[in-house]
Amino acid sequence: MFNKILIANRGEIACRVIKTARKMGIQTVALYSDADKAALHVQMADEAVHIGPPPANQSYIVIDKVMDAIRQTGAQAVHPGYGFLSENPKFAQALEAEGVAFVGPPVKAIEAMGDKITSKKIAQEAGVSTVPGYMGLIEDADEAVKISNEIGYPVMIKASAGGGGKGMRIAWNDEEAREGFQSSKNEAASSFGDDRIFIEKFVTQPRHIEIQVLADAHGNCVYLNERECSIQRRNQKVVEEAPSPFLDEATRKAMGEQSVALAQAVGYTSAGTVEFIVDGDRNFYFLEMNTRLQVEHPVTELITGVDLVEQMIRVANGEPLSITQDDVKINGWAIENRLYAEDPYRNFLPSIGRLTRYRPPAEGELGAGIVRNDTGVYEGGEISMYYDPMIAKLCTWAPTRAEAIEVMRNALDSFEVEGIGHNLPFLSAVMDHERFTSGNMTTAFIAEEYPEGFEGVELGDADLRRIAAATAAMNRVAEIRRARISGRLDNHERHVGESWNVALQGQSYDVTIAADRDGSTVRFEDGAELRVSGDWTPGDQLATMDVDGAPLVLKVGKISGGFRIRSRGADLKVHVRTPRQAELARLMPEKLPPDTSKMLLCPMPGLIVKVDVEVGQEVQEGQALCTVEAMKMENILRAERKGVVSKINASAGDNLAVDEVIMEFE
Repeated sequence: MFNKILIANRGEIACRVIKTARKMGIQTVALYSDADKAALHVQMADEAVHIGPPPANQSYIVIDKVMDAIRQTGAQAVHPGYGFLSENPKFAQALEAEGVAFVGPPVKAIEAMGDKITSKKIAQEAGVSTVPGYMGLIEDADEAVKISNEIGYPVMIKASAGGGGKGMRIAWNDEEAREGFQSSKNEAASSFGDDRIFIEKFVTQPRHIEIQVLADAHGNCVYLNERECSIQRRNQKVVEEAPSPFLDEATRKAMGEQSVALAQAVGYTSAGTVEFIVDGDRNFYFLEMNTRLQVEHPVTELITGVDLVEQMIRVANGEPLSITQDDVKINGWAIENRLYAEDPYRNFLPSIGRLTRYRPPAEGELGAGIVRNDTGVYEGGEISMYYDPMIAKLCTWAPTRAEAIEVMRNALDSFEVEGIGHNLPFLSAVMDHERFTSGNMTTAFIAEEYPEGFEGVELGDADLRRIAAATAAMNRVAEIRRARISGRLDNHERHVGESWNVALQGQSYDVTIAADRDGSTVRFEDGAELRVSGDWTPGDQLATMDVDGAPLVLKVGKISGGFRIRSRGADLKVHVRTPRQAELARLMPEKLPPDTSKMLLCPMPGLIVKVDVEVGQEVQEGQALCTVEAMKMENILRAERKGVVSKINASAGDNLAVDEVIMEFE
């Protein structure tokens, strides 16, 4: 077995590989750019080598720099993680020439399957059903528009060397095809150093289901069942689960056997994933093969008990697989939620900055299941603009899907992140959404259910009452502490009352509290009662409560006259007042936010790539105003209504903070 492995990656996947290598008794070498000097993967590794400036194309994907680090440390093998150089055949060739093991597939398999155009041709030759499209290279935007019309809209414009949602656009008309081609080409060039583009038919209402395969160099290959990855945003997976709630045993077997046959046809070894789109009749079509470890591999590990990273290392060491197809079972259900540094209230635009608070739920048993959190960050660390915005992958396992979802709900409510925008509220909303809980989702789920973006969650009366009862009991605890202030005048002891008014989400509840040593009974004016107990001390930012025998986890902040409560995707201002205070509060005028309707504000920290208009120009609704780049993604900002540009405050090359005014209108 290898003594030392270099990990040619960063962030959570580097940390993930280090954990398994440590378990196997293998030393690890981390790489880091200037931006990652204090990163978690650098702290965890046995050695670390500086590799250059923050941009990936000047550090992590420069093959010569990685090779120098290998020589410097004497690493015998390299695990590439995902992204960066993981599917670059030139990197695999360089390792082979150096006599260093690549923890991944052979060069020929990477070339055959790693390139989307080539892989589709091979799949067609092997008799695999594929989506209609144009497999040749496309020279310019005019040709892209012509091909799109021949295929028929909508079409998917893709980078041939793409992955992780980079370099992908859906076009529904000629204008979008023209714009999408150029943006995809630019993103592909900056992310992968390869700007080749192809176009295929975009199949509406599909499910995205993929098969995990594992092969060795001795002719053995198995499939480790499927993962459902249909909940996506901008072609980036957000929620994954294993197994799929949609597949039956016959379809699973057919997809698995086809995936194995395809892998064996190209002499594949190591872990790989064959992706399919599946229609409502369970017809499946080959999409692509990822010749690497997938981001969502933990859910497969949780239901099969197979450590994929360990198997990859053993295969790279020349060992045969220790399992056969008959050994692969499905044990329970696993769900993964990707926690991103994106602000869901700003249409999921990237958010960067320092993690002033980062407290994930404890890993291990929670309720009926298990919690696992794969991460590459820590409290006080910084989310950089140079890399993917993923903070962590929160995974839960339980014997059934319903139980796994419930464990995930409580884990999400327990996850504390402050300092940046993040998608925890959105993930909580998805876990409670009827289409998700029923398993009836497609890749259009987010676009269909949140067409105007995410604006938070409106809780039902039952949930509001539970929160009202809990916060009333918490407020009583806080009031008792405040009543015990030292230095007060004699005979001026403050009495904490039993009658309160709780106002939240536009609702108002008059309650009375009867407390005892074990908790409080909160009685509503309609006679309903809720029993509340739990673990909360004034100042705690997390309250683990029990309301009528059911757990309720609340993230707690202090506001004047009450609490800021976040739970189940809702962000609530909860005011707990005496009856007289509540009466007076109803007479207070409402403070309105400032009017920014005639301004274009920068929706996220980013770089102005270009400005498409000039002062005095009349713009129409939907017209492109400027392009902002953040976290390797180009975002075109468009006019929301007709107007005339009166002032432009930024130009190409400017770095702007969130909410800076880019331009103003008459």
